[in-house]
Amino acid sequence: MTEQGTKTERQWYAIHTYAGYEDAVARYLKQRIESMAMTDKIFNVIVPKEVKIKVRGGKRHTVEEKIYPGYVLVEMVHDTDSWYVVRNTPRVTGFVGSNPAVPTPLSKEEIDGLMARMGKKEPTFKVDFKINEMVKIVDGPFKEHDGKVSQIDEEKGKVKVLVPIFGRETLVELDTLQVQKT
Repeated sequence: MTEQGTKTERQWYAIHTYAGYEDAVARYLKQRIESMAMTDKIFNVIVPKEVKIKVRGGKRHTVEEKIYPGYVLVEMVHDTDSWYVVRNTPRVTGFVGSNPAVPTPLSKEEIDGLMARMGKKEPTFKVDFKINEMVKIVDGPFKEHDGKVSQIDEEKGKVKVLVPIFGRETLVELDTLQVQKT
């Protein structure tokens, strides 16, 4: 720590923004860093996002969602000048921390975990079903039917469900997002 109570090493900080303006804040901040010659004190600006899979109308869509809506991460050396540039960026409401004038840096573990989560390009499938478990179909042509899980394909995020139709069990392949536990 120096006399003014600032640190001289690069650290990550979370800044709070107006909801829905995270990407705009990141753009504004990057422009301000360039125009105010702060590239030696403010290094990275990130809106934490991850790739997720959603099912709409029976079709699988890959979407990018914000991990922490309303927050932007900034890697910087905290001093009066860098604090001023970030704090006075349009639509920034403040730094995260108990004292707004002295923001609390994020831990290395928090950043490493977040970067690992963001770094996954291929969305992973969380299959939370077991063979012979009863499920309810919540999307697609068999919506509202109950069935029993007969096969699970974790790699593709699919399950095969035995659905009783006209008194016979029919095997139906579904996305894991189309079924839920009963």
